[in-house]
Amino acid sequence: MMERVRNAAIVALFGAVSAVLAAEDAAAQDAVAAEDRGLAIARDARARKQGFESFTASQTMVLRNRQGRESRRHLRVKVLEAPPEAEGAGDRSLFVFDEPRDVRGTAFLVHANKAGPDDQWLYLPALKRVKRINSANRSGSFMGSEFAYEDMTPPEVEQFDYRYLRDEACGELTCTVVERIPRDERSGYRRQIVWQDTDELRLWKVEYYDRRDALLKTLDVSGYAKYVDRYWHAAEMSMVNHLTGKSTVLTWSDYDFGAAVTPGEFLPTGLRRAR
Repeated sequence: MMERVRNAAIVALFGAVSAVLAAEDAAAQDAVAAEDRGLAIARDARARKQGFESFTASQTMVLRNRQGRESRRHLRVKVLEAPPEAEGAGDRSLFVFDEPRDVRGTAFLVHANKAGPDDQWLYLPALKRVKRINSANRSGSFMGSEFAYEDMTPPEVEQFDYRYLRDEACGELTCTVVERIPRDERSGYRRQIVWQDTDELRLWKVEYYDRRDALLKTLDVSGYAKYVDRYWHAAEMSMVNHLTGKSTVLTWSDYDFGAAVTPGEFLPTGLRRAR
């Protein structure tokens, strides 16, 4: 009798262990599937943006403090797409400030990298020198705005790990919601939650969580228009800092795809002459 009871207990124990292992295996498979799907979405979104070669645009930056007081800056943007054969290199972006007078001539250059932090340089006319932005300082405020240096260009797919979370309604659209985690340990963010519509994979919203995993900032994107019958670009990007109550709105206009730009315009040595 005791032997039968003991055998039954052993069978029950093995059954429980098997059930736990099966559940853990299923959870692991679900996690891998979520990571694979998140990565696939990121790659698909990138593929839809490729092939533009170059573009220029105008940008207005409106900074608001907690009390709603505003200051405005006007700048020009140039972007040169990385050629397909450029292994490890991403796009190059140049921002040149025109107004107000105290920032006129300030130029910011980004060489995006697929495998690691971007290379960034800032030219300050008052100092008459080009300053390289240390990768450890990329979480700092860009020109007093709520955008960090690392926010100023679209991130490369390879700079993050991904996890698909869900699909949900976003206005009249359906959005896919994906978590992306920076691979760079010096990033100012522990993770980001990204909303993109399932039709065109346009970016509509990003939540940025700080290193303590507290919600730090939210980016809302609006006013999309299609250019050259292919590329969707937004008219407005609004970043709100939940810690300080400050916000920054970037308004884009005058997009010109295929604009005549040259690689020489995107060299650190040319920032003093940026036009």
